[in-house]
Formats: sequence, structure tokens, C-alpha cells
Amino acid sequence: MMPYRPAPMGFARTVLLTLAALTAAPACARQAIPAMPDPPPQAEAPTAEWAPADAGLVIMDSQVQVVAAFADSTEWIRERLWVETAIDSDGDGRPDRVHVSVVRPRQTETHGIQVPVIFETSPYYAGTAPVREILWDVNQELYTEPPPRGPQPHVPHRGDRGDRIANSHVAAWVPRGFAVVHSEAPGTGLSDGCPTMGGLNETLAPRAVVQWLTGQARGFTTSDGDEEVFATWSAGRVGMTGTSFNGTLPLAAATTGVQGLKAIIPIAPNTSYWHYYRSHGLIRSPGGYLGEDIDSLYDFVFSGPEDRRDYCNTVVREGELLANLDRVTGNWNDFWASRDYVLQLDSLQAAVLMAHAWNDWNVMPEHSVRVIERLKERGTPLQMYFHQGGHGGAPPMEMMNRWFTRYVLGVENGVEDDPRAWIVREGDNRLAPTPYLDWPVPGTQPVTLRPGPGGEAAGSLTIERPANAAAGTTGAAPVREMLVDDVAHTGAELAQKERSPHRLLYATHELEAPVHISGTPEVTIRLALDRPAANLSVWLVALPWEEAAPRQPNFSVITRGWADPQNYRSLTESVPMIPGQFRDLTFTLQPTDQVIPAGKRIAMMIFSSDREYTLWPRPGTRLTVELDATSLTIPVVGGAGAWQ
Repeated sequence: MMPYRPAPMGFARTVLLTLAALTAAPACARQAIPAMPDPPPQAEAPTAEWAPADAGLVIMDSQVQVVAAFADSTEWIRERLWVETAIDSDGDGRPDRVHVSVVRPRQTETHGIQVPVIFETSPYYAGTAPVREILWDVNQELYTEPPPRGPQPHVPHRGDRGDRIANSHVAAWVPRGFAVVHSEAPGTGLSDGCPTMGGLNETLAPRAVVQWLTGQARGFTTSDGDEEVFATWSAGRVGMTGTSFNGTLPLAAATTGVQGLKAIIPIAPNTSYWHYYRSHGLIRSPGGYLGEDIDSLYDFVFSGPEDRRDYCNTVVREGELLANLDRVTGNWNDFWASRDYVLQLDSLQAAVLMAHAWNDWNVMPEHSVRVIERLKERGTPLQMYFHQGGHGGAPPMEMMNRWFTRYVLGVENGVEDDPRAWIVREGDNRLAPTPYLDWPVPGTQPVTLRPGPGGEAAGSLTIERPANAAAGTTGAAPVREMLVDDVAHTGAELAQKERSPHRLLYATHELEAPVHISGTPEVTIRLALDRPAANLSVWLVALPWEEAAPRQPNFSVITRGWADPQNYRSLTESVPMIPGQFRDLTFTLQPTDQVIPAGKRIAMMIFSSDREYTLWPRPGTRLTVELDATSLTIPVVGGAGAWQ
């Protein structure tokens, strides 16, 4: 497979918000973005006539190229400053300032050129807490108060670290004539403020940095002084990128519609904290971090100044996060709504290249897919890059270069005419994606499969209703099968067992031809419990089970999903199960795009507690599934015709 290569194209006053004022308002309301002061008269705002050639940038093959004059790293200018935001989140009576570092070509001084900017911001630059010490104990009965966490680790505050926050992107973009800017998120490193895990201050901080780069916000040489510093070298055209939390923050900044932020490339971004820590009302951990919740993440990153720790812990950690996260029901509420960026996209103006992995079980694929669906509705310039690996993984440099060249530099290189979706196929190099006109792949249609009896071993899974199903048969008893919850068994172990009382498995015949799944599968299950509550887990697997290949960390797991049966009516309301009473529950699994090869069997596995992701109640809960009213709908390229 050739690497990614598209077809060649031609050529006032500051409004200060306090954290107390923010928490007094309904959390679900989109807070008004405060205005920043008018640009200081000393700042030279970039002119509208700026063009790449003005800065000595070279465009060839639709991309900005390395220029020898910019490539000598010993000549680069490094500086640091603090940018003032429009919010006081740490309660000290003055606007938070965030710590910023800049690396730029010397020609911005010697020749007076103005250059574009690549900007990354993060809460991780100054260090983090030990992961094992921040997690909740998942040995918990459902719908009971969780065991309290013990004393939390204290991330040491690192003082003066010189003029360098990070070096990511510097080697790639400064030789091409860009400046590279990094900033530390509020409450981390040398930045003021409190970490809020999706609070408004984490949106306003990168927004302020972009505004400083466009002459619309104030920068200072120190965290508490009055000596100002101006970005007269900035062309006022900014692109943002980053991975995971660092990919979340570009999206957060873009939701403000801030002038000058032209394009973003979020890589595996967390776009909703509720979707990160909950699944259809079920309390669920991100993969690899069993027991993590939003307050744990706060403890993980809080590396800010020591003198604000008590205030932030009391007001944010205790008064906002712990008071609202609801680790008993897992329900959606105003607190979670205020931390969902999909609900905040109406002002977004930046062009968006989304990147995610189908086997990312930390920040799961739905995070990017939810944004993609909304951006399509809005008509936002959009491109997608997906691969088959795990968490992270940037698009090929050529793809990012073309995106930033088109939208940050304003060069009409035809990127908007490229295929919209690029997907790395199974076994291919991650830098060699296959182009598709869109995602889901055009021609995809839903195919509904229904289970047949025998799930303790392996029942059938067919496009037709099984011949012995009772639906429509007058007087026939419904077909029901039962499993017993036992969190001692992992999902992988259950999928490989020939028989098990702890799961129900329904599999297709061996595929005679490959099946291309593209989109978001959905399951409908009619079930009853012998207790008021239970975890519900569904995996879609490819059998026979095979261990992971190097570039496919979950080769046999096609996708997964989890749900709380108590949330069958609403994600905001839990209705206890009445033992023996059946309930219909419909929910989605994680989106995916995979080609299942001929010779495999696609199987739906239904079980209860998932040892890797859910709480661990005591074993013994019985779940009864009524097969006649249970189905799996998968999006298949070519639909039923291709399936048959």
C-alpha cells in the first residue's frame, strides 16, 4: 500500500469571571464567552493582505516546504511569557495568567517577517500523579455509595523550568517558517488557575493565547508583573493540534469561534467527559485505567502553584467535581452537559481534521464520531483519518501539512476536493490510509441479525428470524436464556470458552466472503434480572479468537458496548428493575470500520460485569434474555445483499 498521497492540485475592558459565578449559574447553560480588551495600541495586528510569500514560506506540491534559512535550530528564538485570560478560576481576585512558550525563526526579528503559528496546549507538561494512587475501588455493589478514596497524591510543583515548556512540533514546523507555541493548562505547571476537567476556564485559556497571537489579549513577561510583551511577529493565523487531552483543548478553543484559529487537528480527543466515564448510564472506566473518574483526572494533572491548592481542592474538587459526578447512578445531569463539547459547536469556525483509532479503548471512537456527525450537519470543512491501532496516532505529515497549508496559510491547494475519509486498512502501515468518499463508507446499510438458542455454547446469529423462534406463533412460549454474572472472568476468557454459564454467545456461520462493517452497531435486548440492578456488557467479536497483531491491539474484538438497564427510558433517570419483569433496552456499541475476513464468524457476546471496564459487584446476579425480542444491527457496506 502506498503512503497517503492525494491527487496533485494546482495552485474595552476585561470581563472577569470568577469560578463562583460560573458555578452559581445552571451548569447545562452554555456560558457566555466574555470579551477580551481591545488590542493595546503598541501591538501590530497582522494585515488582511498577509500571504505565505511575505514570510518567505515556500509552497510546493500543495504543501509548505522546509526552507534552509529557517532550519538552523541554533538560530531560533525562544521566549516565554504569561497570557492573561478572562477568568479568575483560583479565587485570588485577578485574571488567571497561563504560561506560554514560543519558538520562532530568527527572521521574525532580523527581517521583521510575520509567521503563522502551530499551537499545542496541555495539562501534562509539568508532570502528573502516580496513576495507581488516584483510582476508585471498583469493588462496589451497584447503586450503593462507593468506597471512599484514600488520601490523594500531591503532584510536586516544579518551579522555573527555563524558556522551554515542550518541544513537540518544533522540528516539523519551525523549519517550514512557522512559530510553535505551547501553553500550560490552568492549574498546571506555571499557569494560574484551577484544573476543572472541562470547565469554562479550560476553554478560555487557549482562546486567550490565540487572541494574544492576533493582538486581542495581553501578554506579560512574568506571572504577576506589568511589563507587556506583544506578538508582533505573528501573522495572526493559527492551527492547533494535540493528542488525547491535548487534542480536547483545540476543540474547546474552537467552540468559542475565536478569530485567528483557522484549523484544528484533534487526535483522539475526549469530547465529552460523561461519555468518557459513563456508557448509556453505566459507570464505566476508560480502558487501562480501571476506577478512574473525573475527580481522579483532576488529581492526576494538578501541578499548579502550591498557594492555590487548598482553594482549588475545596471549590473545584470537592464543591464541583465530587458533588456532581454521581458515582451511584451514573446518570446524565447538568454538570456533565456543561462538559460536552458536542453541545458547544454552534460558534466553531475552524476547519477540522479529526483523527482517531477504531481500537482506542481509552478515549473511545464515539468521541470523534459524535463531533463528525454534528460538523457534517453544519457544513464545516471536515476531513477524517482513522486507523486500526490503539490510543493516539497522528495522521501522516503530508495530510496535516495539506490541511494547515489550505486553512492556516489560506493556500487554495484543493484539499477540500480530496476524499473526506482516510482509513488505514487491517495490517497496513498506519501512514498508508485508504481513501473513501466519506464515512460511514457510502453504500453502507443496516443489516439486522437475530440470535437463536444455544447461547451457553454458541447459538446462531442470522439475518432471518430463527425457525424455532416463538414470535408470531400463537400460544408459543418465548425463547429465553440465562447467564450468571461473575466478574472473575474477563471478556476475552468468556469469548474463548466453548461453554460458559457467565455469558451468552451467538455466532454467524463462517463468512464465505469478507464483510466490511462501517458505522455504529446497535443492539436491542429484552431482559429481566433477579435483582434491581446489573451491569450489561456486549462485545462483538470475530471467531476463532486470535491474539493481537502488532498494529491491531484488539484483533478479535470488533467493538464493545455497555449499558445500565435502569436507564432504559432515559439517561437522566434510573428505574430499578423489578425481579422477573422484562424490559426492552436499545443502545449503541462503539463505532468502527473493519473488514472481517472470510472464514471468520461474527459473534455477539452478552454478559454482565466487564472486569476491564465496569464496577465489580458480588457474583450471582441472574440475567435472562428473551431471544425473540433481541437483535443486533450492524452497518454493512453493501447492506443485506453484500451480507448474503
